[in-house]
Amino acid sequence: MHDHAGFKERIDEVLVRLADEEERALLALHAELSPLSGQLRRSLAGGKRLRAAYLYWGWRAAGQPDCEGVIRAAAAMELVHAAACTHDDIIDGSGTRHGRPTAHAAFASGAGTGQRSTALAMILGDLLMGYAGYVFTSCGLPGAYLARTVPLWAALLRETMAGEFLEVLRTRAGQLPQVAESLEVARFKTAKYTVERPLHLGATLGGGPRPLLDAFSAYGLPLGEAFQLRDDLLGTFGDPARTGKSNVDDLRDGKPTALLALTLAAAGDDGRRLLAKLVGRLDPSPEDAAAVRALMESCGAREQVEDMIRERIARAVGALDRAPMPAEARSALRELAGTAAERSL
Repeated sequence: MHDHAGFKERIDEVLVRLADEEERALLALHAELSPLSGQLRRSLAGGKRLRAAYLYWGWRAAGQPDCEGVIRAAAAMELVHAAACTHDDIIDGSGTRHGRPTAHAAFASGAGTGQRSTALAMILGDLLMGYAGYVFTSCGLPGAYLARTVPLWAALLRETMAGEFLEVLRTRAGQLPQVAESLEVARFKTAKYTVERPLHLGATLGGGPRPLLDAFSAYGLPLGEAFQLRDDLLGTFGDPARTGKSNVDDLRDGKPTALLALTLAAAGDDGRRLLAKLVGRLDPSPEDAAAVRALMESCGAREQVEDMIRERIARAVGALDRAPMPAEARSALRELAGTAAERSL
């Protein structure tokens, strides 16, 4: 077993130091920026640090040793994630994440409601994304190593924004999703930036060969899809007290998930009428949400998603067997595959 808890602590320590540095820099600009620095700190707290772990093990898979430079580079992935979450929560209108108020909800309680708090949260998201690039490029690894990653860094940001854009474009009242479209969004929005690209960044920093990058795509894309499929289940069937997030937001927004698409495909006429009536309602009642969940179970859509998750995890782990990497890295990535997609409801 690998010490993932110890790795997480190292990343957390870096993020606390970064929050301290940014707080000093912001307050040196103006004392009224205190709410911005405080929310930046809260946005970096918590989480499993999976994206950081994938960058780190991409580096180690390329045959490179543990060092503080790669820990700082890995921490930059958590800044990208915090930025994406901040903007995603605005788009979804989510009030909580990890059991704490989201950025726009926190700003609403201290600086006004509506457009003002949304604008403040958007600014925070922009700051986090820009800061991620600074942290990555100032990590202390050789400049020649960092230069190799410039195209990948651009690709990671482009693909993440593309996935977000497509999801918003396809989330429309009265329009229910198709499975292929849902998985396409998941591939861009989650699979690439959660698993594949952090692995590619780490391996490229470490000078890994092309076959290693190809193996990471074969591992990362199905695993990232499994991660999103699990997130879809948590977003509908999860216990908010355990997940720290609402289990009605996806239903309220009519989010084009594979779970919803499979339900639409498998449901009869009565089920489709129920979905058309309840999905996308601004304020679904507990009874509405329970009716949709019951339909998802009775038509077999929930179990289909579980099957898809199992198949993708198996495909991802199988890809590691063919990858040219040290045994320790292969073992760690196998363990991370389970951690990433087998989260509790």
